[in-house]
Amino acid sequence: MRRRDFIRNTALASGAFMIPAFLKPLEAMAMGGLTGHKNLVIIQLSGGNDGLNTIVPYRNDIYFQKRSSIAIKGTDVIPLNDMQGLNHNLSALKEIYDQGYMSIINSVGYPNPDRSHFRSMDIWQTASDSNQFLTNGWIGRYLDANCQNNKSQNPYTAIEVDDTLSLAMKGAKMKAVAVQDPYKLFQTTREPFFKDLVHSQNSEHLNEDNLGYLYKTMIETYSSADYIQNTSKTYNTTAEYPTTQFANQLKTVSKFINSGLQTRVYYVSLSGFDTHVGQQEQQGRQLKIYGDAVAAFIKDLKQTNKLDDTLVMTFSEFGRRVEQNASNGTDHGTANNIMIYGGKLKKAGIYNAAPDLATLDNGDLKYQVDFRDVYATVLDKWLNVNNKLVLNKNFAGLQFI
Repeated sequence: MRRRDFIRNTALASGAFMIPAFLKPLEAMAMGGLTGHKNLVIIQLSGGNDGLNTIVPYRNDIYFQKRSSIAIKGTDVIPLNDMQGLNHNLSALKEIYDQGYMSIINSVGYPNPDRSHFRSMDIWQTASDSNQFLTNGWIGRYLDANCQNNKSQNPYTAIEVDDTLSLAMKGAKMKAVAVQDPYKLFQTTREPFFKDLVHSQNSEHLNEDNLGYLYKTMIETYSSADYIQNTSKTYNTTAEYPTTQFANQLKTVSKFINSGLQTRVYYVSLSGFDTHVGQQEQQGRQLKIYGDAVAAFIKDLKQTNKLDDTLVMTFSEFGRRVEQNASNGTDHGTANNIMIYGGKLKKAGIYNAAPDLATLDNGDLKYQVDFRDVYATVLDKWLNVNNKLVLNKNFAGLQFI
């Protein structure tokens, strides 16, 4: 079969090849190396997790008045201080919290919030203003800022453990790579047609149908798959993880970190948090999946002496309304909490005051911390890049690391 026919038959010309994310992000795999040796793990809770039923204000009467049937009972709360406690489904995190490896930042949001899942997620992933529309993500711009003047090769600086790439991971010049299963990626690139094209020295068709660009992409994919597979297989994770897909994603991140993969940023997601109806059961189930997996991950990294070099940040695109709806759920809200984990936290525990439930903005929490101040802290103090280069304006940041 001619290469031109192969491209057309496999839909490679449109960027889709078995696992479409391989080819779209890998166009920028030849990026320069970054300074520093710290790992950032970003966890996205998709759907708008209800922060008030996650980190529960169990001593606030307004909370129980507004949520007569879905409030977490005081007897089911795991106290963290005299005002807030963990949802009982997050019980696995209490040990992590007590050991000083967890920080909770309350009332995080942004001015003029948007309650659309898609728009608010875009805002969080691009770090834009609410009226600003950006086409590249904040981690993507971090890659751009660090790699544009560096010619050394380090093509695995950011990895999303999934088969698609989030907007957060796409820069104007550089992109991350999506890899859910390193062996599957490796096997895909060893298919006969793929392998023959990569090893072919005949350039007869390289300018035909943009094949030169695609040929380069395939070469980068081929070598990247080899590196990720052969590096990650040198380490076998011995820690016990729950048998959930989300836990398996974090187990894969642990394998990458402990094998010495030259990656700085990892991105994973857990969906199912859009709780308009019957919230307690649905959210409780997802929180348990989250808490059990994160606790296993943190303990794993502690055991392998990698926790001091790792920072984990959990966010959701918005919180929920303070008052429950008529369907025993909550509707889209605004400000929310962010959970941070790591072995080198300067301020573990509850970072700031509990959400103010008495002074609301049209029924919603008022944000007290701009989410970009959280990002600025991570950029400046963990990833060692001036946050203004990434966020397009300077943010003061916080003091949790």
